[in-house]
Amino acid sequence: MIRLIDAETRPFSAPRHDITFDEARAIVFGAPHGTPYPGIDNRPFGATPAVLREVMAEDWAWLDHWDFDLGGPLLGEGGFTIHDAGDLPTLPTEGASNREQIRNLTARIVAAGAAPIMIGGDDSTPIPFIEALAPLGPLTIVQIDAHIDWRDERLGEPMGFSSTMRRASEMPHVERIVQVGMRGVGSARPEEVDIARSWGAQIVTARELHTDGVDAVTRHIPTGSVCLITFDCDALDAGIMPAVKAPTPGGLSYTQAIDLVAAVAGKGRLAAFDLIEFVPERDPNRVAALTAARILCNAIGAMARNS
Repeated sequence: MIRLIDAETRPFSAPRHDITFDEARAIVFGAPHGTPYPGIDNRPFGATPAVLREVMAEDWAWLDHWDFDLGGPLLGEGGFTIHDAGDLPTLPTEGASNREQIRNLTARIVAAGAAPIMIGGDDSTPIPFIEALAPLGPLTIVQIDAHIDWRDERLGEPMGFSSTMRRASEMPHVERIVQVGMRGVGSARPEEVDIARSWGAQIVTARELHTDGVDAVTRHIPTGSVCLITFDCDALDAGIMPAVKAPTPGGLSYTQAIDLVAAVAGKGRLAAFDLIEFVPERDPNRVAALTAARILCNAIGAMARNS
């Protein structure tokens, strides 16, 4: 049985204690740690879900108010219900057990007919998350990130944060991968870029998005597709999102990010969402946390309107 930190202690769940797991249309959970690399400290992600929940609670206290990002109340006018399942007790030094916990809880959420929303830690946490979305396939993944993450392995580890899309490409239920926000230098070498393109991944650089807008992305998404958005905070420009491991100039603005979330949800069906790579200790005044939390709220609002 999966042990969860009690969601009743979390401010995000405060408005609706009465919404149970099986009644919810969407279920949020935290997964602070994925698969660590040897010698790379994964502990900074331990506080990520708690910090973002605390900031989100400020919006959650105003659910009946108009949200100008969404053109109405955050959860829309209907009966969209959301449950906070708390945090998985992941460990920064573990890999296999962290993946099993994420996979099992996500599968349980999908089986309940709800949309899973993961507040993740490092960019390896989506690997088991995507695995558990198999019943939703064929799946279109929209990865919003500065990096393509197509390494077969790094430091001898094939399940780490440089391999997320490579592992996703091997899953039978993943039909399409659209990657947006790429810029600068990451772990990808020319061969990884060639492999990604040969598989059929559509790579939309940050520069292309700045030039062509969200059409540069949505043109690759067939109408009605079942979509996952996996949102790495380093997709955002370093000027508004310094709280990441690899801040890079030239990234997305907040408005571009929420426009992209809305556009994907409008073109397809946003069936799952994760937000990852937020590092609280690099955000002493919590302004970056506000940006990340608002993107999460926009994703929830898009689900409420388009699910």
